[in-house]
Amino acid sequence: MDVLFRYGNSGDLKWLIQRDKHVDSTVLKEKLKKKEIIIIMESGTIIGWLRFGFFWDEIPFMNMLFIIEEYRRRGIGRNAVLFWESEMAGMGYRFVLTSTLSHEEAQHFYRKLSYRDIGGFIIPNENLEILLFKEIGE
Repeated sequence: MDVLFRYGNSGDLKWLIQRDKHVDSTVLKEKLKKKEIIIIMESGTIIGWLRFGFFWDEIPFMNMLFIIEEYRRRGIGRNAVLFWESEMAGMGYRFVLTSTLSHEEAQHFYRKLSYRDIGGFIIPNENLEILLFKEIGE
């Protein structure tokens, strides 16, 4: 499978608005401007995205990784994360963060990629949010 990872652009906004229901369209538009969304493509078709920001305005933090159902379990998500980590290391960052809810399977995915649990918190009426950390640079 020929998968391409690229930074999102304004041409991706409509597609993202239809699918990423976790943030408002104005946030998506701003993240595209800041190059904080990586688009995942296969054979010219968008099949997912990785959205990130910066914890404390200085630590790369992956907010969302989403792969369309039919493309899951093929290593695409793993490669997307590795691409993002490489990009962040290339910009001089030494480590990255992400999080996942304690009842989600994603925690095991990140641990397989050498992310380590570093804490968590509970928002009222929610499950534990697990914070995960990985060293990526020197």
